[in-house]
Amino acid sequence: MWQLILILALLIPILAIVLDSHVGRALAARLERGRAEGGESASLLAERVATLEGEVERLTGELQRLDEESRFLHKLLEGRGPQEHEALPPGGRNP
Repeated sequence: MWQLILILALLIPILAIVLDSHVGRALAARLERGRAEGGESASLLAERVATLEGEVERLTGELQRLDEESRFLHKLLEGRGPQEHEALPPGGRNP
């Protein structure tokens, strides 16, 4: 009887270590994914796909805007070229 208690006492920390590891987290994520996929109706899935498509379109537009800004700034910096800088006045203390 005491052997069974000893085995159970050792299994509790081992189980805690395994469940807190990457393997345990992967198993939990897989179980959650299986529940989510099996429990959703077709209309809810279609709504999620439509939402994701809208988000992809929004991000594509944002990416194009950033690309245009980048090209503009690149052209602006290329067009500056070396400029003659005015000499700074000598340093001194202001009275």
